[in-house]
Amino acid sequence: MVRPLLAAAERAGRPGVVAIGVAQEFQWAWDAVQKDMPGGAPWFSWYRADRRVTCYYAYIWDDRIGPGFIKVCAYAPYPVKVWVNGHEAVRRMAAAEGLAVAPLANGFAACADQGRLQELCDQFGPAHLRMFSGRWMSRLPLPLNDADRAAGYWWQLSVRQIETSRTIVLDDPRQARKVFEQLLAGNMHLGRPEHIEVIFGRKTRRAADLTFSTRVLNRADQVTVNFSFRRSRIKIYLKEDRALRVEVVCNDAADLGCKRGLDNLPGLQARARDCNARLMHAIRVGQGAGVLASPAFERIAQPTLTEDGRRTPALRFGDPRVQALAGSLAVLGLAVTGITNQSLRAWMTGLLGQPYPMTRASYDLTRLRRNGLISRIPRTNTYRLTSDGQLFAVFYTKVHDQVLYSLMAGQHIAAPPDVRRALHAIDRHITGLTAAAALRRAA
Repeated sequence: MVRPLLAAAERAGRPGVVAIGVAQEFQWAWDAVQKDMPGGAPWFSWYRADRRVTCYYAYIWDDRIGPGFIKVCAYAPYPVKVWVNGHEAVRRMAAAEGLAVAPLANGFAACADQGRLQELCDQFGPAHLRMFSGRWMSRLPLPLNDADRAAGYWWQLSVRQIETSRTIVLDDPRQARKVFEQLLAGNMHLGRPEHIEVIFGRKTRRAADLTFSTRVLNRADQVTVNFSFRRSRIKIYLKEDRALRVEVVCNDAADLGCKRGLDNLPGLQARARDCNARLMHAIRVGQGAGVLASPAFERIAQPTLTEDGRRTPALRFGDPRVQALAGSLAVLGLAVTGITNQSLRAWMTGLLGQPYPMTRASYDLTRLRRNGLISRIPRTNTYRLTSDGQLFAVFYTKVHDQVLYSLMAGQHIAAPPDVRRALHAIDRHITGLTAAAALRRAA
């Protein structure tokens, strides 16, 4: 309903409020209780409660930022939400410099000077958001007036939600869906997540999980893979059948180890881009070849000695504890906050199905570090995954789950018929050789 009004304001070049919407929504609001004490004196208690109140949406077209809205709750403490689109703002910044940009559904498909376009994206920050909110909140009727502001009662912006994306436009759009389907098939089980939900065209109302999970949303026009962490997630999908889109949706700055104040936006964006880079690195490792010839694989598969003469235990493929370590690292490696003893214990307990104490986690962290799979962040007890560690986690997990499991389950209907026939022939041949070589029992 509002989009045509925003488009009309843009065509006319006339900034302003194009529509005001009114809705009843649940919001955190103040409430109070009054009781009479035995002596007759009143007793009051104030608390925060979830109440259904009236909210007003002011839909705005701004000539410098583009479309956006400001939501004002009409009940104390009068929370305000400001929403803008960073791609639209940067597109106008580029147009002001005469830089031609081809749009791509909330993104950029092409640009003559990609370096300058990235610089404009980096420049968009807290100052632009404060300018937008200050400009339009001064024109809107608000619950607080100038006297309240002079007394120190006003709004302070913080980051409620931020989406940071990386769009990789493919050279040959005809191969885009084929490439994405190969990535999807090869990485859907990445990290052996605790549960995977495949939802076909249904709307889910399940509360956000506080642990890692993977969810695949399959619609008629788009397939989206979500890797969730606490209240935030990373999603990867194919945009308009021509670009691979990786996007961090951060619903709480604390999930990425940042504070919520608007001044922390640049640091939050940097960590979100780091998450995007980690996911792309994991996908590239998962699609790579020549892993068996890697020196890292030869080093970790058997006991070795470090440069200072200390023994490094082997991480043998197929060992349940080692496989659980690989699965944990494959997921924890995507967390920009790093790997800790506590986070490793949480995942290992779920993957092993039994208690995993702190001492065992400390031992495993030590042998992972000696094998060069993780490195300690200076002056902390937190570790980050190295490139060899990423290789170890993805290779051990994918070979175990997608190759050996399928072969061992050859008698089940899930295995292809040719695999079942081949395994049956091998079993019959080995049984015959064993019977021929067996010694007969003396009469």
